[in-house]
Amino acid sequence: MANQIDTVEKVITRRDILKYTGYLGAAGGIVSLLNACGTQGSSQSTQKSLTAVIGYGNNQSWDPSKTASAFSMAAILHAYEPLVGGDPVTREPYAALAKSLPTNLTGTTVTFELRDGATWHDGQPVTADDVVFTYARALNPTDNVLIRSFFSLWLDSVTKVDDRTVKFNLKFPFPYVLQRVQTAMIMPKHVFDGHWDDAKAGKVVGSGPYQITAQVPLSSTSFKRFPRYNGPRPAVFETMEWKSIVDASARVAAISGPLPRVQIAENIPAANADALKTAGRTVQYADGMNNLFLLFNTKHAPFDNKLVRQALHYAIDRKQIVDIALKGAGDPARSYINPHLPGAPASIDAFPYDPAKAKSLLSQAGVSNLNVTLQSSNTSVVAASIALIKQNWDAIGVNTTLAPQDTAALFSKMDGGLDFQVLTTTGNPMQFGIDTDLLTRYYYSKDGTWMKTYARWTTLEADALYKLQDQVVQEADATKRAALEQQLQQMLADNAILFPLVFTKMGMAWDAKKLAGVRAQGYPGINLLQAKAL
Repeated sequence: MANQIDTVEKVITRRDILKYTGYLGAAGGIVSLLNACGTQGSSQSTQKSLTAVIGYGNNQSWDPSKTASAFSMAAILHAYEPLVGGDPVTREPYAALAKSLPTNLTGTTVTFELRDGATWHDGQPVTADDVVFTYARALNPTDNVLIRSFFSLWLDSVTKVDDRTVKFNLKFPFPYVLQRVQTAMIMPKHVFDGHWDDAKAGKVVGSGPYQITAQVPLSSTSFKRFPRYNGPRPAVFETMEWKSIVDASARVAAISGPLPRVQIAENIPAANADALKTAGRTVQYADGMNNLFLLFNTKHAPFDNKLVRQALHYAIDRKQIVDIALKGAGDPARSYINPHLPGAPASIDAFPYDPAKAKSLLSQAGVSNLNVTLQSSNTSVVAASIALIKQNWDAIGVNTTLAPQDTAALFSKMDGGLDFQVLTTTGNPMQFGIDTDLLTRYYYSKDGTWMKTYARWTTLEADALYKLQDQVVQEADATKRAALEQQLQQMLADNAILFPLVFTKMGMAWDAKKLAGVRAQGYPGINLLQAKAL
């Protein structure tokens, strides 16, 4: 998957830093020259340029309705706008492309008026037709875009009232309207109608504060300030250069030293935090939904038996994974949703380390001499973790074979119907939002890829879980809804189809002498919409 996350790498040595800063020094000189040329004649100082490092490739889909690429999603937030924006950490809503936030959210219609003077990057005005166009695609079962599962349950249609106003027609009052609308970036109909491949390939025409001016796959993406932007989050920098650096050594090197070549870098290994702080960088880590999980193929016996799935979870020492694989930058997962998130259900204390119980559950299931092949991605956090998982499983008499491989190759096989047994990798639905329904439905959706294609979970238990999901969001009383959410957490653990092992903290470092107004966030990427250049 394009958004798979690798948060723990080897400790970066002084030799690594010298090597990579040498490389980046030459590149930085070229980038600085290009930035200076690109901003000649600007009314703002060319000192307001920024160079950032993103720890993921920029060569995945750039279609806002379909991408799960960490790099693309972060960049898209700076170039496109939803009707309602959200704080990068709390997701507290604010009016983005909408003129104001609606006040009545208890009924089955919600009306949004567009911001006066909102303009696309090609100079055309943003209209209600663009909003209707975007949501028609989001709801279309034939297109079946990634964000469809975030809307199809509760949103019937979006209709035009006039050129500046749209009406959302809900199937029932939905408690997370303002949070969920944040996931749909409005796209210009006159640019992308019938031309979705252009969006996928990297064409970006938004209404946001920055225009994307250049794409160099697996290298960098360039931005410039959009002078006609009149929204609530104006561009702070005349130009930005986001470097795609997957290698952790180069990421750390770029933000290291007395004169770092970049002002901010994300996906910082915990092992390097102290050295960066000593060098004068600000380093922060944030809780989120970035997690290492187990996924079972329920059509492959004996993993159709939940006792076997539970046994393999009880056998894993989650704290050991945190201490060794994550270098302490994380927490054992005791619930499906990280309880540290705002509004999250309380922990249910699922799967404490208990090898004796694991053996007992296997015995109850009538399973002995179990052989397991554990498929996995090959990022360093996964590689360090699967060695510990094998050690734990072997200790209870489960003969474990590890099968790590490149992430893209692994999921290409999964999409092709790989008859796997168990899979472990990392993921983070929090890229899209933090309401509990979204975090659950990202993986647990009846027609979604994870449950239908990968887990092959089509049992009565699955139907009961999906029914409870729908019941949660249709409950108007907040206290009753919270109780149902807690019940859902227990059901997710009981079935253990896809359940996290650990939640990893996401690290970010920046040069506080050059940059302010940024915060670490519990999902990949950076958000500079409230940054300040010093």
